[in-house]
Amino acid sequence: MRMTDRSAETGKRPLSPALSPQGERETKSRCGLIAVLGAPNAGKSTLVNALVGEKVAIVSPKAQTTRARLMGIAIEGEAQLLLVDTPGIFAPRRRLDRAMVAAAWEGAESADRLLLVVDAAAKVGARVEDALSGVEGRPEPLILVLNKVDIARKDDLLAFAAALSQRLKPEAVFMVSATSGDGVADLKHYLAAAVPEGPWHFPADQLSDATDRMVAAEITREQLYLQLHAELPYASAVETEKWEDRKDGSTVIHQQILVERDSQKAIVLGKGGAQLKKIGQTAREAIGEHLGRKVHLFLHVKVNPRWDEDRGLYKDIGLDWSD
Repeated sequence: MRMTDRSAETGKRPLSPALSPQGERETKSRCGLIAVLGAPNAGKSTLVNALVGEKVAIVSPKAQTTRARLMGIAIEGEAQLLLVDTPGIFAPRRRLDRAMVAAAWEGAESADRLLLVVDAAAKVGARVEDALSGVEGRPEPLILVLNKVDIARKDDLLAFAAALSQRLKPEAVFMVSATSGDGVADLKHYLAAAVPEGPWHFPADQLSDATDRMVAAEITREQLYLQLHAELPYASAVETEKWEDRKDGSTVIHQQILVERDSQKAIVLGKGGAQLKKIGQTAREAIGEHLGRKVHLFLHVKVNPRWDEDRGLYKDIGLDWSD
């Protein structure tokens, strides 16, 4: 899972837009910001990963996996697509919720296109309604993406698309399965033609704007989502406390997992510390693959009933502190 280097698979640096012998571009490059919006669990992160062609955002079957704005960088021909994977839009209840929803809407500001992802297999409940009403009347051009069409009822799909199109007036509608990849290539091609002409903002081999420290914490948090159940992952956070690049080429990382109660700490630890060891082993392997070197990962669990009131933690995970 190499998240920041598009050349890892081929061993070669991808070509930037072609240059003429005089050093001028033979074809004009394009670059644009695309905000990926939607209700929790609509498949936004999976779609961003599919468009980039590599895993840049964590995913899980649970809703509200994404907490901060994370940019995935995709290339299609001469176009560079800056995909802002935003937290899900929902009715916020606590400070962290408010910061996540604010991050979603801030990611949409000044975007060249809004990409509204809707779960085609689900009904329009309260959370979907929050996303729909939020994009109505916005000045940015809107593209509607009905995701998970592979598991949606075919009889209902066209009627659902027609109803949303009539309401939102998008400039285009796509039906995709981000998991299988169906329809993703057509969407990517459309986006490449839709973004404005202009220079690329990032090197051709960069996949994400996330720092290695942020990615390492996200990888460990992903394992909390995948290996633990119920509401625990929502009541937890991962903070990178120490990072040391050794002379032998390896990296030593110390992370703490923050939970709200002693009973949650016991769940993360497991019997005899077995669960924490399993989480650490899987995360260490994934972080090592991302960094391309050996990683020594040390995890410990800390109980802090008010971890979501820590200003420093908000900064670490890319969220703004808000009252």
